[in-house]
Amino acid sequence: MTDVQHSHLDVVRSSLLEQDDEFRQLVSEHHSLDEQVRHLSSASYLSHQQQLEEITLKKHKLALKDKIESILRRHMPDHAPATRFQ
Repeated sequence: MTDVQHSHLDVVRSSLLEQDDEFRQLVSEHHSLDEQVRHLSSASYLSHQQQLEEITLKKHKLALKDKIESILRRHMPDHAPATRFQ
């Protein structure tokens, strides 16, 4: 991705965060799941239930990331790849 594409992606992301409630909710939920995964990952031992929870959270987080990137791609010129979301 070029610097121009990165710059445009940042502008699109900022604009969507300000104007699009769905996008803002998806990003917020993604960050929340990220914090939960980090919390579980920091434990020295996970029970079987916690391991399942971690897997479920990671899958949900990935699904949200896919939705977020899909929205970003729709707003990029020429539908350039928007792969900078983390």
